[in-house]
Amino acid sequence: MPGVTHDDAPLLADLMPWSVAPLRLGRGWPTAPAPATLKARWDALLKAEGPDRETLFEPTRSRTVHSAVAQLPGQPSGTEPLADASGPCPDPVRVLAAPFDEQWLIPDHRLIDAARPELWRVADAHQVFAVESAEGTPLPLLATSLLPTLRAGRIRPLYRRPGGAEPNLAPGLPAYLADRLGRDVTPPDVLAWALTAIRPDRTVPLTEDPDLWARGVELGHRALWLLRRDGDRPKLPGGRRPYVRSPLPSRPLTVLYDAEEETLHLDEGRISPVPPEAWGFRTGEVRVLEAWFAARTTETAEPGTLAAITPPSWPQSWTSELLELITVLALLADVRARQTEFEVRAQITVGDLTAAGVLPAPETSRRPASVLEHIEEGPAGQLTLM
Repeated sequence: MPGVTHDDAPLLADLMPWSVAPLRLGRGWPTAPAPATLKARWDALLKAEGPDRETLFEPTRSRTVHSAVAQLPGQPSGTEPLADASGPCPDPVRVLAAPFDEQWLIPDHRLIDAARPELWRVADAHQVFAVESAEGTPLPLLATSLLPTLRAGRIRPLYRRPGGAEPNLAPGLPAYLADRLGRDVTPPDVLAWALTAIRPDRTVPLTEDPDLWARGVELGHRALWLLRRDGDRPKLPGGRRPYVRSPLPSRPLTVLYDAEEETLHLDEGRISPVPPEAWGFRTGEVRVLEAWFAARTTETAEPGTLAAITPPSWPQSWTSELLELITVLALLADVRARQTEFEVRAQITVGDLTAAGVLPAPETSRRPASVLEHIEEGPAGQLTLM
């Protein structure tokens, strides 16, 4: 991890004061790697009646088929109790279900024990969610444009309001850094720097060296691009791009890696070249590619449950996603290696930020911004003004 000359570095929690606890779904079936699966599960739920619907739903203390809850912000789902629901499945939305694993979620508040509506209110094309990883993982911080539903640490949106308005940064921080560095500093620059410089204890050493800042921000922006996967699609150099060499079977059950041939075997299917950096990329003790494959092939649900409804065969879209994931991991491994060697010198300390009035951040910055103009539908069609 990045080295520092001393430990008087601010915490990420001080630089990005507003944070939200992870979502708590309460049941696994509203999330799946394929949207068609979710629509099939929804249809199966609504075909069941009475106690059978209650059982399929998998009730908890927070949610039953009789719960009355408001819509999720921006999601036009029904608000009547699920026991009386009869409409079509709300359109699934893309979420980050696990590190580097993009899946789909039915965006219906009635299905989610703790949906964190304050996150849904600020989720748009401008938003970036910084997600604290579990302690001890090689990547202390992830970033995503998607709503994160993974079991991890706290979620820190880059912006407190929709449309990229009001950055979730200690008030005055970008201006102070710009003055010390002699260059413009944007909110994405601060997040990019944090991705490069953050340490396992979630402190983020800051520098007053303009050249070092520029290198750290450049590295962080490349990591942001790879983690968010928006805009131009990442590509490896010609001759190193992974391709399907032998067609994948309709339902692959095993994944093996041949390091000598740099080949990924999915039963008799073959993908190559797969750089060893991509195969070896881990979050904690888990290989990302193995976890991604297991999420699509391991059958752990009990027969007769909604989670047991899965695609009858391997969709072509998963192959495309796998090829892109291999590319992202290979490129990100290089970024991570360079970040590991990054050493922060000429550090801006907590004392400096305190003397400048940047820290401590006011308590109001640690709470969600009010969104008084946002009208949402409450239980049973009532309107609520947030």
